[in-house]
Amino acid sequence: MRDSLLKFIRTKIYLAVTLLFIVLLIGVLGFRVISGYSWLDAVYMTVITITTVGFGEVEPLDDASKIFTVFLILSSVVLVGYALSIITEFILSRNNLDDLKKKKMQKKIDKYKNHTIICGYGRNGKQAAKKLMSYNKLFVIIERDKEVIEKNESDLTPMVFGNANEDDVLMQAGLERASTLISALPNDADNLFVVLSARQLNREACIISRASQETSYQKLKLAGANNVILPDRIGGDHMASLVVVPDLIEFIDNLSIGGNDNVNIEEIAVDKLYNTSQKIQTIKDLDLRNKTGCTVIGFKGNDGEYIVNPEAEIELIPSSKIIVLGRPEQIQELNSIYDLD
Repeated sequence: MRDSLLKFIRTKIYLAVTLLFIVLLIGVLGFRVISGYSWLDAVYMTVITITTVGFGEVEPLDDASKIFTVFLILSSVVLVGYALSIITEFILSRNNLDDLKKKKMQKKIDKYKNHTIICGYGRNGKQAAKKLMSYNKLFVIIERDKEVIEKNESDLTPMVFGNANEDDVLMQAGLERASTLISALPNDADNLFVVLSARQLNREACIISRASQETSYQKLKLAGANNVILPDRIGGDHMASLVVVPDLIEFIDNLSIGGNDNVNIEEIAVDKLYNTSQKIQTIKDLDLRNKTGCTVIGFKGNDGEYIVNPEAEIELIPSSKIIVLGRPEQIQELNSIYDLD
């Protein structure tokens, strides 16, 4: 963003210099042709006219030369003023560019609602941002390393500079309007403090925290985290599973839950299904297998309880969800039938 702003200002400077050169050229040719001055005298007259220094003419001017000089003075005053304003803006902007960039980004963040806040842009934070981006979800990143921000900040990855432990920084990221907060800081104590602060500022937000030590799991849950993820344990379990059931894990790894064209698994809120004209009462009534080829592999009731491979007679009550498995084209057919995109 910094480079693009500087490039824009440089473009304006190049335009101002080009216009000044054109005026200078017109002045030289005008005095040469209209007044009959030599090339040196024409350049001299053009320079003293444009700069309005007040020196005398080389020779007395006739009426045509006077009219030409008037127009040359008026046009040069406007262009010189424009060029000076651009150069001044360039000098000031180099010192205030960070403030301008920060205000522009903050103005954009202030418009966000129901977005996700990611605290920390390390390996876990980057992966979370990548996944959210594939789903076209709004998110804001809080990062205290200025070099990381300068390297990665863009319109697609809005960032707030500061320590996520501070309430003011969380509010700058729009925590009061956010639906989810992901604390992906490398230190468990920092994550604990972020969770405590975030839960106090937003009672309704879903808070997901990273933890390095298993002893931190319960503390983070007590602090207000809805979910606590231990990357090391998940990674170890995954590697061990590749030894025990390699084909099954490979199959699961090949399932895609992100992107627009290759999704294999979809989570659907039952409330969206009830928006259709057909009143659905059970999974059997839904009849997804015949309509789309998709299979319902999971059900989450409004009490938060999960059921794997649910029976066809389970009632699709409001505020519950179903998990659907299918090929990408079948998932797309499902989305088009129920207008879920």
